[in-house]
Amino acid sequence: MQQEHDLEGGCLCGAIRYRIDGAPFDADYCHCRMCQKSTGAVFGAWMDFKVPQVIWLKGKVTEFASSDCVRRGFCQQCGCSLTYRHTQYPDYLTLTIASLDNPSSIKPNYHIYTDNQVSWLTIEDDCKRYPQGRST
Repeated sequence: MQQEHDLEGGCLCGAIRYRIDGAPFDADYCHCRMCQKSTGAVFGAWMDFKVPQVIWLKGKVTEFASSDCVRRGFCQQCGCSLTYRHTQYPDYLTLTIASLDNPSSIKPNYHIYTDNQVSWLTIEDDCKRYPQGRST
């Protein structure tokens, strides 16, 4: 039985489904070129969890190594972007907010790689902005 704090989502075709136990520990908008290209959108909206919080109900993501340390997960059937995993942080798993059944339930807290934000996009929110990553 799904509890109120659980979040569920999946890919476009339904081959992959997941449930999240609890809330994300963070969420962001990423404007980097890798996210733009991997999602096919001008930015990615991501939510971060500890690996045990993510329960795979159906199917399995296929991962693509987009760099030495980053693995991007997608559905092999429909191509939907689902996960981001940094190999130097094996306890964390990042999922796309848009893959949630109710994406309005998670709001990002900040923007990263705003140096790559497309010039025609205006986002009027009060989230902190970082020209590159938060740690740089």
